[in-house]
Amino acid sequence: MQFSGRKTWISFALVVAAAVSGCSMTSASRAPVEDRTVGGSSAPRVDPATLPGYENTGKPGYYSVRPGDTIMKIATEVNQPWRDIVRWNALENPNQIEVGQVLRVVPPTGSQTVAVAPVSETRPTPPAGSTPAKPPVPVATQTTPGVSPPSPATPAPSAGADDVDFIWPASGAMITGFDDAKNKGIGIAGKAGDPVLAAADGKVVYAGAGLRGYGNLIILKHNNTFLTAYAHNQTLLVKEDQSVKKGQKIAEMGSTDSDRVKLHFEIRRSGKPVDPARYLPAR
Repeated sequence: MQFSGRKTWISFALVVAAAVSGCSMTSASRAPVEDRTVGGSSAPRVDPATLPGYENTGKPGYYSVRPGDTIMKIATEVNQPWRDIVRWNALENPNQIEVGQVLRVVPPTGSQTVAVAPVSETRPTPPAGSTPAKPPVPVATQTTPGVSPPSPATPAPSAGADDVDFIWPASGAMITGFDDAKNKGIGIAGKAGDPVLAAADGKVVYAGAGLRGYGNLIILKHNNTFLTAYAHNQTLLVKEDQSVKKGQKIAEMGSTDSDRVKLHFEIRRSGKPVDPARYLPAR
């Protein structure tokens, strides 16, 4: 998964995502995963068969951890809340996953439910230098954004049972378009503090700064098919597990983990990034 054109994604990734790692690490910023299966002579090689979940490698509903992965990146890629992945795999610390480890990424059924050790919650660690989100404050309702660039020529996707009636999440001009290889969403211009709106009714599955390259990030789940992501915010106004309405102000635009003030907006369908301009109304 990835929320900016400068980085490759968390692949939300939520998410999401996909992929956003590969940066050099400092002593204050640990690697997203422990890679003990490959590397220099200073680290002993580990038999992948000894890693957690190895027996489920390749099975439907399981994910093999790759270099650069984080729980948030994986969660966005597979369209699941990160807390659920932690619970399904009984992870005591979501910041400690290893390359080659195999994680369950779909809900267990019947007697397969995983027991979780009684430990205090550990959230994924934000990367060094990221700006922490401010505490949630009461949200306010905003009107639908106004005029912007003309609609793209690409026709909108055909309607389906799980389709969502999206609105534009910000009123500024679209300054960067979708590129499946380089930019998993679109960039919308604005000023610091401009309102960022929920593009549709949904539930907050992530609100924080734990995903490298996205700054203060919100991920909304709208149904079993669609997620939306809102990156680089100055202030987050909602918290995880909160339900939101279409058009509700969920954040204020900013430049966290970005070189300018903008909103990076993504739509993910079944975990895969799609061009938001094809799903948004003409403006």
